[in-house]
Amino acid sequence: MVSNPHYVRIPHPQSGRLTKQQFYAFYLGEHANRTCRRLHVAGTAGVLTLAATGLATCRPALLLACPLVGYGAAWAGHFFFEHNRPATFKYPLWSLLSDFKLFWEVASGQRPF
Repeated sequence: MVSNPHYVRIPHPQSGRLTKQQFYAFYLGEHANRTCRRLHVAGTAGVLTLAATGLATCRPALLLACPLVGYGAAWAGHFFFEHNRPATFKYPLWSLLSDFKLFWEVASGQRPF
């Protein structure tokens, strides 16, 4: 079963130390809007495609474009649809890992798109 399947908003974590599961439940609550989630998944797919193509063709410019594509899509979702501040600003590593986890859950059919 997936964490926070209904994208219930969870208050911002107050403790300094969060577990991976605690943060992911909070992260999903920050992505209650379907369009925002879809932009995250599309951005992550774009990053994976650019990274694979850049490595396969030895074109480092494609690798440099990865953050623009990934964060551009995700932040557009937050600013225009979710209307909240991306968790990336406070939790950059946790957010990045959660983006990939969300992508995997959608790609593997564990979480509806």
